[in-house]
Amino acid sequence: MKKTIGILAHVDAGKTTFSEQILYHAHALRACGRVDHKDAFMDSHPIERERGITIFSDQACFDYDGDTWYLVDTPGHADFSSEMERALSVMDYAVVVVSAVEGVQSHTETVWRLLERYQVPAFVFLNKIDRAGADADAVIARIRERLSSDVLDLRNAFSADGTLNGEAIEAVAGGDEALLERYFTDGYDRDAFLESLRRQVRERRAFPLMAGSALRGEGIEDFLNMLSLLTPTDYERHESEPLQARAAKVRYDAQGSRMVFLKLTAGTLQARGEIDTPQGRMKVSELRIYSGAKFRQVSEARAGDLVAAAGLAGVTPGDRLGARCEKSRFVLTPLLTARVRYPREVQKTRMLEIMRRLEDEEPMLGVQWNAETGSIELQVMGAIQLEILRELVRTRYGIDIDFGACRVAYRETIASPACGIGHFEPLRHYAEVHVRLEPGARGSGITFESVCHVDDLALNWQRLIRTHVFEYAHSGVLIGAPLTDVKVVLLAGRAHLKHTEGGDFREATYRAIRNALMYADSVLLEPICRFELRAPAENIGTILGDLTAMHAEYDSPVFEHDDIVVKGSVAFSRLSGYPEKLTALTHGRGWCAWQSDHYAPCENAAAIIEERQYNPQWETPDSIFCAKGAGFNVAWDKVKDFAHVHSEANP
Repeated sequence: MKKTIGILAHVDAGKTTFSEQILYHAHALRACGRVDHKDAFMDSHPIERERGITIFSDQACFDYDGDTWYLVDTPGHADFSSEMERALSVMDYAVVVVSAVEGVQSHTETVWRLLERYQVPAFVFLNKIDRAGADADAVIARIRERLSSDVLDLRNAFSADGTLNGEAIEAVAGGDEALLERYFTDGYDRDAFLESLRRQVRERRAFPLMAGSALRGEGIEDFLNMLSLLTPTDYERHESEPLQARAAKVRYDAQGSRMVFLKLTAGTLQARGEIDTPQGRMKVSELRIYSGAKFRQVSEARAGDLVAAAGLAGVTPGDRLGARCEKSRFVLTPLLTARVRYPREVQKTRMLEIMRRLEDEEPMLGVQWNAETGSIELQVMGAIQLEILRELVRTRYGIDIDFGACRVAYRETIASPACGIGHFEPLRHYAEVHVRLEPGARGSGITFESVCHVDDLALNWQRLIRTHVFEYAHSGVLIGAPLTDVKVVLLAGRAHLKHTEGGDFREATYRAIRNALMYADSVLLEPICRFELRAPAENIGTILGDLTAMHAEYDSPVFEHDDIVVKGSVAFSRLSGYPEKLTALTHGRGWCAWQSDHYAPCENAAAIIEERQYNPQWETPDSIFCAKGAGFNVAWDKVKDFAHVHSEANP
């Protein structure tokens, strides 16, 4: 049996120490490493060991109780949440580590919501019960209030062979009516209760909890035995099915080889074999199974394996491969942008190449070249992530970089339909594209539709235009922010029998969209976040005053014990920095968790547009026509006078 189990937590809850103890008690390590000793097995990167935090989702492979385990340790810091989210997509089960001192913290709730979204069955390990100030019963009560009432307390109630005792028997039976009736009739049956508990865990109707001290190794063996008993998988019966896999992450090894980590959910993959990807069929040149920084080459991988594959150019985290190919979207998105500052002696093409490689490993970076300012811009989660990027570039490439001040990641859309024309006809090239841009539904991103008849433009060219619509991050014309929630409708187009090449339609498509935006009623959008904050009730006046000043929309405060809980939504530009202020106000007793919810029209759009002083013609909306054997440029507002095709865009 093969199983992938992820370890998740709020930063400093003891997650990595817990992972080390699991490996030690499973006899996969001879001795436990420690974060403070900078020798943790799972934190193998030098930057992780130096800083004492998990940055990358690393794995360990070992055998235990007759099964093959893939243990995945994920980052706990909010700045690396996207790395954690990608790891969720390949987990069979998850363990959420909660500190018995600090209890449920802001990022703990984010983790729990993502587990629910991805429908990953979960266990809870209550850590640090040996620490001063630990209150296991109180924290368990809070876990049930704030995470799930179905958390099942199995402290001292679950033996190594799966026998339950005490209140746990009634708790398990309470989640299964048939089992409860059988229990009242025939009494306790170990196998029946064990199978029911497995089913309840798998269906996310029960979340078993145990407690201990990862630092001292207390409670680890009992927890490991429980995991072994309650985490069955059935990958063996899927080995004969068509190959299916999901890409978990991308990493470059010390030799610069690009490795794509795949979780096989069905079928078998051979080294030197082929696999279907969203980019087409590709050949796998090598297969590796990693455990920490070490790996071993394998000739094949089967359903249930978590394996690194070389040769899959263009495959990105979240992609589905094999019989079912598709791109995946993630929930967490960066809401800040930062400009890269680098030494003058480093060529911009070299710096852009380096940042693109980092983006390959962390797709959320959204690296963009700003033609107007001649700078490289990134999307980031926070300041800590920038510090790590700075160290990665220095250690990998020997270049000292810095970043400008973080700014809010705005977006742009349109308020009404607008048409545009793109024409690309330098000598011996030809393509013309007519499009209509329409406002899309909120959160729809960029969509495409063709109303062009195949008699006017062949289907292969129309499909190529569709590809070009999605392969480029189109910029708006207000501040150059990424375009979103827009439907691109292909109205018409024309190709030349001899002179048209694929790249010609790329140029014409970009120009057509940009041309339409120059006529459009553009709208600047800002990110809106859902938030939840918890603080001592004595601070209610100050907190509600702060929320009012931020123009937040919030529900009436809910009193829980000596705390208040407030939920609502607010513009990220106003919320940014408030969690730190709340922590200071409440002397560490309060916290604020948030996540991006949607984009909405920006209230102070005029001021932001004025501040940015963006010139929309930096990304040319003009077209190129040909006359007397030479190409010439036609300004965006004159293109209609030269267009070769009649359409709604050119009546």
